[in-house]
Amino acid sequence: MLTLKLISEETERVIKGLEKKHFAGAREAIEKVLEYDKLRRESQQKLDSNKQHQNQLSKQIGGLMMEGKKDEAEKVKAEVAELKAADKALQEIMDKAQADMTNELLQIPNIPNDLVPEGKDANDNVVVKEGGPMPNLGDDALCHWDLLKKYHLVDFDMGVKITGAGFPIYVGKMARFQRALEAFFLDEARKAGYLEVQPPYVVNEASGYGTGQLPDKEGQMYHCNLDNLYLIPTAEVPVTNIFRDEILDEKDLPIKRCAYSACFRREAGSYGKDVRGLNRLHQFDKVEIVRIDTPEHSYQSLDEMLAHVEGLVQKLELPYHILRLCGGDMSFTSSICYDFEVWSGAQKRWLEVSSVSNFESYQANRLHCRFRRADTKKTELCHTLNGSALALPRIVAAIIENNQTPEGIRVPKALVPYCGFEMLDDKNFE
Repeated sequence: MLTLKLISEETERVIKGLEKKHFAGAREAIEKVLEYDKLRRESQQKLDSNKQHQNQLSKQIGGLMMEGKKDEAEKVKAEVAELKAADKALQEIMDKAQADMTNELLQIPNIPNDLVPEGKDANDNVVVKEGGPMPNLGDDALCHWDLLKKYHLVDFDMGVKITGAGFPIYVGKMARFQRALEAFFLDEARKAGYLEVQPPYVVNEASGYGTGQLPDKEGQMYHCNLDNLYLIPTAEVPVTNIFRDEILDEKDLPIKRCAYSACFRREAGSYGKDVRGLNRLHQFDKVEIVRIDTPEHSYQSLDEMLAHVEGLVQKLELPYHILRLCGGDMSFTSSICYDFEVWSGAQKRWLEVSSVSNFESYQANRLHCRFRRADTKKTELCHTLNGSALALPRIVAAIIENNQTPEGIRVPKALVPYCGFEMLDDKNFE
């Protein structure tokens, strides 16, 4: 969440940033925070003053008793009792103001970096780079859902039978191909210096609040009511929460972690062409990269993460472009975000396969993730970053469509050593 220091010292910049993100009621929300903070501070000052007065009066009581002035001592005792009663009321006011302020802060999104373009939605995103060879497919090219059915690679109907729509079953070579992609992405991350971890697939409420999925995306997460646990929408949540309530040493930054996980998203409100085949699933696999860094180095880290993801799509021989998201299309928690989209030849549309974001200190403030300066020994909030490297379903969709041939689907050269075959088809693989 935004720091109180930032809101207090740069109020108008914060409001302007929230308006750039099209956050409704930005000024009112910030004014509420400042009002709660004022009430909290005033109550604290009165409480401190009362306690100081109590200490002075308490010292008088002993002296009055020694002088035999019992009645006067009793009056002072009564005054101390009144002050203590007032202390309790002030503490309650202060605690409520703090709770109300924190609750309000949790509802306020991050403000965008100055590099973020103005805009309301995806139509206003800016293409900053593009590359890769566009496929030359004929008019009879099949979309991936037809190819998957033709070669018996994915069973959507069986997934519906077992669970419901959005939970496909990968069969034969496609199951092997999924594992090949996961291994390839993890190996590439390891080569880039990321330490692999294997996180839990369910997290507690504190973890959801720490990375900002709660309360913003509560309706999009699968909730295990009995235990009050949430299925993860991305490995970002458990991996970043490793560093919740931690004070790190500056010399150890940037910290680089990667993780493979299944991801679970309710995707409420999705419909039409966006949910055909593998375009939008409730369960899918993804490799995530996460960095914890210093404020002055985090944008270099962001550039390195973008180069890493770009290298992956290049090795998969996919046409791609990179978008810098406008203020209105950014997530609740990000300060700046770049989306990678690959071209789906048969659908003739771009498919998002990765988001790479710098959250600056927003997540770290919620997580209480700090680092200690090597020179001054002072502690500061870290910057957190993450990115998909990569999400599988739409990558698979684009590979299948763009590489279809009369004999089957050609496997990109980089993946052949991982899966052990050059063509995706319905022939048995031993």
